[in-house]
Amino acid sequence: MRTLIIISMLFCVTYLHAQTNYYTTTKTFYESGYTYQCDVATSKSVILYNKSNKWINTYPVYKSTGKNFIQTDAGIKLHELDNVMRSKRFSIVNSAFSASEKQRIKGHDFTIIMYVNSSTGKVDEVSFDFVNFGPFATIPVSVYRKIETEIKNNIWFTLTDEGRKLNYIYYWWGQEPK
Repeated sequence: MRTLIIISMLFCVTYLHAQTNYYTTTKTFYESGYTYQCDVATSKSVILYNKSNKWINTYPVYKSTGKNFIQTDAGIKLHELDNVMRSKRFSIVNSAFSASEKQRIKGHDFTIIMYVNSSTGKVDEVSFDFVNFGPFATIPVSVYRKIETEIKNNIWFTLTDEGRKLNYIYYWWGQEPK
């Protein structure tokens, strides 16, 4: 009987460890070779990003005038639609999570934000948005770092003339990893 209790306790400890909430408060994560910032708002919304990001909290502006660019429902086209890149970015996110993490976050999505270089079309920066009481708060920084590096290395856009006029292009999507 004692052995059964000990084994049961071990399973509980393992389960609790997997449920660690990494993003309860605003803090900096110093990892091996990179530093991430976690900003938690009073609404419990988390913005997680590489500390070296320069576009975070900066609005896109026209390079020539410095005037804010505001995307409207009129849909100013900043880049060409590319189904290959769309599929690739979804695949990058899907493959970053382990099977157990996918099970934990099943039925939930989070927001991935890309900051696209308006000269090259390459992704310069990536950030993530989720709530700190949801399942994405149990995912370690290393998983988000993997997504960031894969996106930066493998995703690019063909820009329109209008897109090239901005200091950067803000592009986001929500996804439930499968």
